Amino acid sequence: MTDFTEILSHPNQPEAIFKAVADEVSKTIGAKLFTIMELDREKRVARRSYTNMPDAYPATGEKPMREDAWSAQVEGRHETFVANTIEEIASVFPDHELIQSLGCESCLNLPIVVAGKVIGTLNCLHKAGHYTADRVAAAETLKQPGALALLVANAVRKGA
Repeated sequence: MTDFTEILSHPNQPEAIFKAVADEVSKTIGAKLFTIMELDREKRVARRSYTNMPDAYPATGEKPMREDAWSAQVEGRHETFVANTIEEIASVFPDHELIQSLGCESCLNLPIVVAGKVIGTLNCLHKAGHYTADRVAAAETLKQPGALALLVANAVRKGA
């Protein structure tokens, strides 16, 4: 696990910590496409704060928060969402054709929970079948750096 102490002191926040989380995800479970989403409950939107593919999925993109099976699982029960085929992804995400065009056919959405609420998700996409039971279990170790990154982003926005 990366020591985030030095990264926290970097003045280029939250970009520095987002990049460190992306690197940790890459080392721990792998991701061709990786994004960090923050939930804005007041505006009822999910905002993309970080992406490793800005041409396809630009940072700061927003989408409305939905009430569906995915949100019940991830936001409601705080459970990781895993889809290992493009068909499973298509049943949940309307942008499945873009996802597939990027060489991704599996998905892992890791809820980041602070004080009992999901504040965001780490979204990892890769080739079909990539998110095995072992990788899903390993993803649990990414919750702490994910929470740290989202809390830093929130503090920076508030001028801390």
